[in-house]
Parts: sequence; C-alpha cells; structure tokens
Amino acid sequence: MDSNDIQLFDQVIQSRYAARAFLDQAVDLQIIRDILKVASRAPSGTNTQPWKVYIVTGQKRLDLVKEVCQVQKNIFEKPSLADQYQESFAYYPKVWQPPFLDRRKENGSWLYGLLKISKNDHAKMQAQLLHNYEFFGAPVGLFFTVDRSLGIGSKMDISMIMQNVMLCAKARGLDTCPQAAWNKFHSIVLNHLNADKNEELVCGMALGYADPSHIINSSQTSRVPVDEFAIFLD
Repeated sequence: MDSNDIQLFDQVIQSRYAARAFLDQAVDLQIIRDILKVASRAPSGTNTQPWKVYIVTGQKRLDLVKEVCQVQKNIFEKPSLADQYQESFAYYPKVWQPPFLDRRKENGSWLYGLLKISKNDHAKMQAQLLHNYEFFGAPVGLFFTVDRSLGIGSKMDISMIMQNVMLCAKARGLDTCPQAAWNKFHSIVLNHLNADKNEELVCGMALGYADPSHIINSSQTSRVPVDEFAIFLD
C-alpha cells in the first residue's frame, strides 16, 4: 500500500459520520451484497463469525417503521408503556459519570443546536426521536443479531463487522447511521424479521445516500486528541 492508498484509506475513515437525513434514492442490492462480502472479513473470536445481518427495504421497511413509530407515539402519550419495551442488554449505563457525561451533553447540545431545538420544545424533540424509527429517511435498514447463547465477546465481534460495513459503504459513496435506538423495540423488530427465538438484537443501522443539503449532515462530532486517551509505555 503506497502513500496515496494510505491517504485514501484514512480519508474514508475520517469522512465517515452518522448521517441523520437521507435522500429518497434507492440503493442497488448488489452494492449491499458487495459491502457485506467485504465487511465479513471482520475478525471474530475463534472465527465464530457470530453475526446475522437482516436487510430491510420496501414494504417490510414501511411496515416496521409504521408499527414502531406508533408504539413510540403511544409512549409519548402514556410514558408508563415504556416499561413494556426494555433493551435485552444495557447499551448505556444507568448512571453517567464524567468525562462521558460531559461528552454526551456536548453531543446533545451540538445535535439539537444544529436543528434549533430548545430543551423545552418537547414536540420537536419527540419528532426528532421518531426520525430514528424512520431510519432518518434512508431506504435501507440493517439489523445485526447474535445467538443468545454466546457471550459479550460476540457483541464485540458484531461491532467490528458493523464498522466494516460503515466504511465499505462510505467508500462506495453511501452513508450510514448506527442505531441502538431500535434495541428497546427488539421484540417488534425480531418479529418483523422472522428471526429465530434464540436471536438477540444488537444494533440497527440506516443505510443510503445522505442528504448533503440538510443541516444535520453539515458537520461532524468532535474527537478528543490522541494524548487524552492514548498511554504510551516503553
């Protein structure tokens, strides 16, 4: 790999971001197959390759979006209903500590600041939350599942194939948004996927062509400098 290849490779990684507004433009299924073929070279513990990937488009996508959005609207009206829809594993901590809490707040301020949504504007905040369950307008939804008998390491394996999918998509002019928001509705999602009873939903993902004119896609989230997280020992 020469210097030009390295620069291109770095550019793909650095240009990737979580797109939250997509064009109504179909994605060729062969491109998705190509992406998944390359992405499947992701490492996994003892080469178990524990992932299953469901690709949801067309009417299946519309049916899933309709049901989950309606359930979320019901929760807005009656918050106690949320108790019926709990994640199968804790993606986030129950209590946030710094510096993670600070970064989370910064991300929220950045996101809602771009959209000009104030903390007290509950209607707009609810509408933005619903966009998650519309795949932000993306024509393709991906769902990554794992066998429930496997350990936490298999979820790490799935995170690696997900990263590969996002980078392979970016290299082909597509954008993505990984979505843990779907996890609390895993019972609905898995039912629509006709998944086996031993499957657990790990994460969803929106895939499509990002809308370059939308303000939400106009900038990227920040990253802390290397010296803040890297410890070199000699």
